[in-house]
Amino acid sequence: MTHDARIRLRHIADGDWDGIAALEAEVYAPLGLSEGRAALESRARASPSTCFVLDGPEGPAGYLLALPYPPFESPDLARAEEPAPGTDPGSPQAPAPPAFPSDNLHLHDLVVAEDFRGRGLARRLLRHLATTARSQTYEQISLVAVAGSETFWSAQGYRAHREIPLPGSYGTDAVYMSAAVPEGRRG
Repeated sequence: MTHDARIRLRHIADGDWDGIAALEAEVYAPLGLSEGRAALESRARASPSTCFVLDGPEGPAGYLLALPYPPFESPDLARAEEPAPGTDPGSPQAPAPPAFPSDNLHLHDLVVAEDFRGRGLARRLLRHLATTARSQTYEQISLVAVAGSETFWSAQGYRAHREIPLPGSYGTDAVYMSAAVPEGRRG
């Protein structure tokens, strides 16, 4: 694992969405799990302070989307987050609804471009998410492991909750998982 100084981690900007949507489709469309740009953008609008992009030399090298969500629930891949009442739902700038009041931050999506894998970038995103979650006083981070990724998430400290039913849009082998927000470094 080497740190790539050409990759900058930052919040998502409007100009990132073409690259993010392309990365998402590349990874999830072959699995039948692609949710499309509008749904991805709706999730980021729900909590822009917990969504990040890995800014590479030629556009997004990866991204992470996380939003407050009730524990043991997850967004349906077949639906976008609803815009706030009184806004034009067709407007790409329509503000998202107030985030769910929750101590749980749901890590909805994490993708690293194939050419950038093996460099520790997923762990870098996860460390940044943990720092952000801690600073915003979240107590837990949840996710849905898809396409056989449960082993990776278990190695990161997430515990499977197989008893939690999931929307069918995640596929048959999806598993809800969660972990306490890790304590910060001392000293």
